[in-house]
Amino acid sequence: MARAAGVSVATVSKVINDRYGVARQTAERVREVIEELGYESSIVARSLRSHRTGLIGVLVAEFEPFSTELLKGVSAAARDSGYQLLAYSGGGTAESQVGWERRSLSRLSGTLIDGALLVTPTIVDGNYRIPVVAVDPHTGPSDLPTVDSDNLAGTRAAVGHLVDLGHRRIGFLGGRPDLESARLREEGYRRTMADAGLRVDPDLVRAGGFRMETSELPARELLGRVDRPTAIFAANDLMAIQVMRVAQSIGLRVPQDLSVVGFDNIPEAAVALPALTTIAQPLHEIGQTATQLLLAMLRGEEPPTRHVQLATRLVVRESTAPPLP
Repeated sequence: MARAAGVSVATVSKVINDRYGVARQTAERVREVIEELGYESSIVARSLRSHRTGLIGVLVAEFEPFSTELLKGVSAAARDSGYQLLAYSGGGTAESQVGWERRSLSRLSGTLIDGALLVTPTIVDGNYRIPVVAVDPHTGPSDLPTVDSDNLAGTRAAVGHLVDLGHRRIGFLGGRPDLESARLREEGYRRTMADAGLRVDPDLVRAGGFRMETSELPARELLGRVDRPTAIFAANDLMAIQVMRVAQSIGLRVPQDLSVVGFDNIPEAAVALPALTTIAQPLHEIGQTATQLLLAMLRGEEPPTRHVQLATRLVVRESTAPPLP
């Protein structure tokens, strides 16, 4: 670039790094050459000089609807912040990758990213070299700044909706036992049933693992019973959609023969057939809030709070109705 612009290497370096000491016309010429040659400075080389990369890492175990929706909120909050985003997957499924966030951070922190958002991390110990915010960690709030939603209240609204419709035999398809969010959703189910004076039948409680492929068999077990439930609350939308598919495959009509409620309100919920009644997590707002906390930390500020919990809301669509008489 220096040869093409007819200037010294030091002059090119000053222009690239926006330093003083270069005449306006010379700087414009150098920028024209940069544009012509398509030059981009090395992030790693830049970080070695300035100890900053201008990148925020969004680290996930895998890319799935929950993390994808969060990313939209992160992107909106990072816009005009001076930082760019690096979305990085730890590889594999979350179940088989305990400790993925440590391995990912060891690869990226210090040379590629200035700070990180950890989405559903398995381990939150706070011993990281860069500013970190945890989103919906497995073990719940920790010493790290944490953002999540009100899983307990959301579940109580979901199961309460089914109770208000007249359902008494309500099944539960839970998530993963190692996740605090899954534990809270089961607690909400049991507490709401108890408040309504309804017994929880252990045969109507199954673990679905939060994934479509792992929830098919437990859904078939629930719906294949002679005394099957008239309604099922599934702890996320992916499992709820799978429940509806299984129901339809064995000749059950949703919602006439079976009501189904999910949790998350991912885009697939609105376009499912029938459209899924669900609990909306404010996924974009969670991403935005986590990013704002991280940006404050990158500015050297203390986050105003260590734990932000956002409200959920019931979204009633076409997959729920009163039970048949």
